[in-house]
Amino acid sequence: MNWVSLSAMSEIILTTLNSKYIHSAFGLRYLFANLGEIQNQAAILEFTIHERPIDIVEKILQKQAKIVGFSVYIWNAAETGACIKLLKQVSPETIVVVGGPEVSHVPDQPYWLKFTDYVIKGAGELQFKTLCRQLLNNEKPLENIITGIDLPLEQLQMPYDYYSDQDIKNRILYVEASRGCPFKCEFCLSALDKTSKSFSIDNFLKEMEKLIQRGARHFKFIDRTFNLKASTTVAILEFFLHRLTDDMSIHFEVIPDRLPEPLRKILEKFPENVLQFEIGVQTFDPIIQELISRKQDNEKTVENLLWLRENTTAHIHADLIFGLPGDSLQNFSKSFDKLIALNPQEIQLGILKRLRGAPINRHTEEYEMVYSRIQPYNILKTRDIDFATMQRVNRFARYWDMIGNSGRFSNSKELIMGESPFKNFLKLSDNLYEAEGSTWKISLRRLFVLLYQQMTEVLEIEEELAFDALNKDFQNTGEKGKLENILNPQNKQGKSGVRNKRQIQH
Repeated sequence: MNWVSLSAMSEIILTTLNSKYIHSAFGLRYLFANLGEIQNQAAILEFTIHERPIDIVEKILQKQAKIVGFSVYIWNAAETGACIKLLKQVSPETIVVVGGPEVSHVPDQPYWLKFTDYVIKGAGELQFKTLCRQLLNNEKPLENIITGIDLPLEQLQMPYDYYSDQDIKNRILYVEASRGCPFKCEFCLSALDKTSKSFSIDNFLKEMEKLIQRGARHFKFIDRTFNLKASTTVAILEFFLHRLTDDMSIHFEVIPDRLPEPLRKILEKFPENVLQFEIGVQTFDPIIQELISRKQDNEKTVENLLWLRENTTAHIHADLIFGLPGDSLQNFSKSFDKLIALNPQEIQLGILKRLRGAPINRHTEEYEMVYSRIQPYNILKTRDIDFATMQRVNRFARYWDMIGNSGRFSNSKELIMGESPFKNFLKLSDNLYEAEGSTWKISLRRLFVLLYQQMTEVLEIEEELAFDALNKDFQNTGEKGKLENILNPQNKQGKSGVRNKRQIQH
């Protein structure tokens, strides 16, 4: 649990359940920063989804607050609902207010919302403060569902002072230089934004300077379109470039087809292990792009990704989405193979999720899109992708994280991919699952054994080549022992023991 408070007891609790301790609740800090004269009556309490609801509720009630505000997202909706139901059961007089993307789209809301007292839809900095003032003065608001108002950014109080020293030392610090998105990609809630608005660059950089002076080294920008305005992007990058330390890292979400020359010049100056780019490619199919209102110049995207890999040290995390309306397994494989050829360090193979309020929901009937009713609401099947195929790709994504994205199998991965990357890895994935029956709790040593078996027996890679690639990867893991003895524990006479596949222990 993490908390920010100016008093032992508080009338107002701002809380959420983060997915991991290392994450910090940026939205809560904005609400706290903008409470004005009632801020001294408030506290921030942060938990994780791995804590028991009964323990969370106990810690909240220890503060003896009149008002408890929960921030609700797709990753914590079920756990938050369990906490709210329990809280109202043991303390019905406590006023519960909820906000966040998961509860902002009437009537598309979770069932447990009936246990809450007030819902704030959209931006809540002004409305939450107004609501709390009324409730503290024992005034009853006219509405239970309150629509937020997007304040001009210059009127907002910045939240960065409310990162604690422990946050700075141990957690990811979220920052934003702009809000909103001008694009209308239907799978994303940012499609509902009217435009993108930037904070004052001078004020923003002053806040970043203060964080750096306090020891902050890891910054994650949540801007949806960090490189939308090149002059602002360059100014921010120059700011960090002049303050680099050996342990600094900066994470950005980047539009793939926008990389003008001034931006390229500054990117070339950064050393290794500093810049991390999340690049949402999602699909290379122009028909699907048009269907979901995604404007992306595919030729520019390819050119820019190649340029980044050849001319910068930025770590590229590229995203693809499986399950989009109109997509199929065969069609998706083309996007995957095209992206593999561009050689990003990571490919995040995401399964389409049903975000409440997202415009993509308009395609549900025509494309027979069936989503899980359990968060995170993954697509289960579509008109063109049956459930069994969806399961295969879910397993593919899990094994890909273990093998393709982990960085442990760089030599072996190249052999596995061959000339048909998606086809080969899907075959590997299917057979790994058949052999192991699980995509979880596979030890690293066991994975080396499984990969040797699959590479030689299923993908028919020459044994000597497979062993040499795996052996190079194994030596880089820091694991003790020799790979040949792990592959064939009954024969410890040397590498010759792995050349007879019938001797390998299954």
